[in-house]
Amino acid sequence: MQTKDFFGRFLNLYLLGHLLAMAVVVVLLCLGVKFGLELYTHHGEGIKVPKVEGMLYGNARTMIMEDGLNILVTDSGYNKKLPANVILAQSPGDGTLVKSGHTIYVTVNSPSSPTFSIPDLVDNSSYREAEAKLMAIGFKLLPPKLVPGEKDWVYGIISRGRRVSTGDMVSIETPLTLLIGNGSYESDEDLDYVEPEYREMQEMPEGVEPTTATPESNNYGVIGEVDDFEEVKAP
Repeated sequence: MQTKDFFGRFLNLYLLGHLLAMAVVVVLLCLGVKFGLELYTHHGEGIKVPKVEGMLYGNARTMIMEDGLNILVTDSGYNKKLPANVILAQSPGDGTLVKSGHTIYVTVNSPSSPTFSIPDLVDNSSYREAEAKLMAIGFKLLPPKLVPGEKDWVYGIISRGRRVSTGDMVSIETPLTLLIGNGSYESDEDLDYVEPEYREMQEMPEGVEPTTATPESNNYGVIGEVDDFEEVKAP
């Protein structure tokens, strides 16, 4: 066997060995990544989300934490038929398979009804416009009350017997009454009738001007009492 052939065969075996070793490393690396990710992400592991809707938040939180999950309140609503802090909705829903440590987002019932501000409606809109805006917000409306003014024009809003203004915060559960015009007008000004003055022409002493007779004056237009006097004739 020549030296050239010996080294050629040796190099080929050496190269093949390296290639085989590299292939084994690549395979082991892929398998390690695969199983490592599965271990990290808990592949194949699933926890069924329990139903917490309708439960008090405190009880639901205890149950969720015991299952290895988390719970977070993201919103609130209002249902007067349910007690405060009752869970109204949850996401994801019950029965969903999730990983350990997953967060369940819930909406809880508010202890009081929400309040909204009164929009700018008074003396600024018709009855239909005001009705549509208030009902869109969620307010309940009682039959309107008619007042003197332009027909179907809004002149005021009453809540619990008192007038409310633009921007006032009112509970969504409080019904509102709109004051709208009935198409008639009433004058707010009272006309006072003044009797005409009558001047009584009476016989006045020479040099005295006639004047209006009043209870406070005598027939000569002199206010106050007049002393009795005697006419003195010149000698």
